[in-house]
Amino acid sequence: MENKGQASAEYLLLIVVILIIMATVTLPMVGSSVNSTMDISRTSDTKNAVQTIANAVDLVYANGPGAKRTLNLYIPLNGMILETNGTDLIMNVPLNSPINGDTSKNVTASINYNVNITNPNFDQGWYTITVNWPVGDDAITISH
Repeated sequence: MENKGQASAEYLLLIVVILIIMATVTLPMVGSSVNSTMDISRTSDTKNAVQTIANAVDLVYANGPGAKRTLNLYIPLNGMILETNGTDLIMNVPLNSPINGDTSKNVTASINYNVNITNPNFDQGWYTITVNWPVGDDAITISH
């Protein structure tokens, strides 16, 4: 009888050791997966916002001077800045789990028109953004 009890205790101890080893291996992988998933989600939300603004710029340009478009967009992180280099709208997304040493990703959308951004700073949350082309101006204005 005593041998059966000792064997059961040894099996229980063995199972506990295996569970501890599995936990130490899988928990870091789960944390890394969650960070990567959040990076993808934030980058996707940012891409959606930048692309929507670029589409609104195209529509306003197509309608000519005096045209205006109002958008409601979600910005996923604090401290984000909307920029333009003349051919693209750009918003930089910081990454929690760097890939190939990159700590951030530039999200871009093409524009073919001269654009002025009156308030380029965004914090996390929903924004009402106005894209308009004032009569007599040579640039489309983006503001919030």
